[in-house]
Amino acid sequence: MAQKLLVYQSLWAMERRRPDGLEWSLSEKLSMIRDAGFDGCGVRFIDPPFAREVTGFLRAHGMTWQAQCYPQSVDDLKPVLALVQELGADHLNLQADVRPYTQEECVPYINGWRKLAADAGVELHIETHRDRMTTDLFFTLHLLDRFPDLRFTADLSHYLVGREFAWPIAPENHAMIHRILDNSWGLHGRVASREQIQVQFNFPQHKDWLDLFLGWWEHGIRSWKKRAGPDETFTFLCEFGPPPYAITGADGYELSDRWAEAVQIKDLIRALWQRIEQDG
Repeated sequence: MAQKLLVYQSLWAMERRRPDGLEWSLSEKLSMIRDAGFDGCGVRFIDPPFAREVTGFLRAHGMTWQAQCYPQSVDDLKPVLALVQELGADHLNLQADVRPYTQEECVPYINGWRKLAADAGVELHIETHRDRMTTDLFFTLHLLDRFPDLRFTADLSHYLVGREFAWPIAPENHAMIHRILDNSWGLHGRVASREQIQVQFNFPQHKDWLDLFLGWWEHGIRSWKKRAGPDETFTFLCEFGPPPYAITGADGYELSDRWAEAVQIKDLIRALWQRIEQDG
């Protein structure tokens, strides 16, 4: 038995949204992900026909997937869990599409979702994301005070932008991010700056931001390896989103190749994992 890394590609990130309207077909997207050596995809489980088609392809090619959902009530999770039981998934990634004003208002949602998932035998991760229950870093840390065993999927780009951390990042800000990572069981990966949710990380002016995220991701992986069992799986979803996440020029076209960037991040994460493994 050994701990394992799975690197997935986001299907949302395969949308091009070009001014000329040219898009890849679903078949093309899945074949590209397979041929590039990804382990699988993040798959929306709110559209059963779509989920069945995508997971059918992935299963036929020995690949796996992360189920994704965006419930607005406790009961919204029930059909998603039924679909996960039908099709399987490495885990269920939940974006809590509610915005409670107080911690107390969060309790019924978290307790309800966790009970439903536990009863269904499905591993549940709650994603850190803007415009969701976890939109604010301080609010989310207070949730951890109440639920210290919460399992997060950490998408740290949202907190960097939301808090607009000054550069260089202060120790107290690193400490807050590390606390999120110390409760994370997977990562969603994009590179942000303090002002922009997604930057072209190969541009030389953005190198410091790439290094920052690689450092945070390394902390998250090392932390997880200490907490997880000997045969558990850690997932990293490459999630370089289409416009308006991706920055475009005056002509409406993107300034870089997001698909190439996703493949590059896949390789960087696998190399990082290998280095951590070698460190013991």
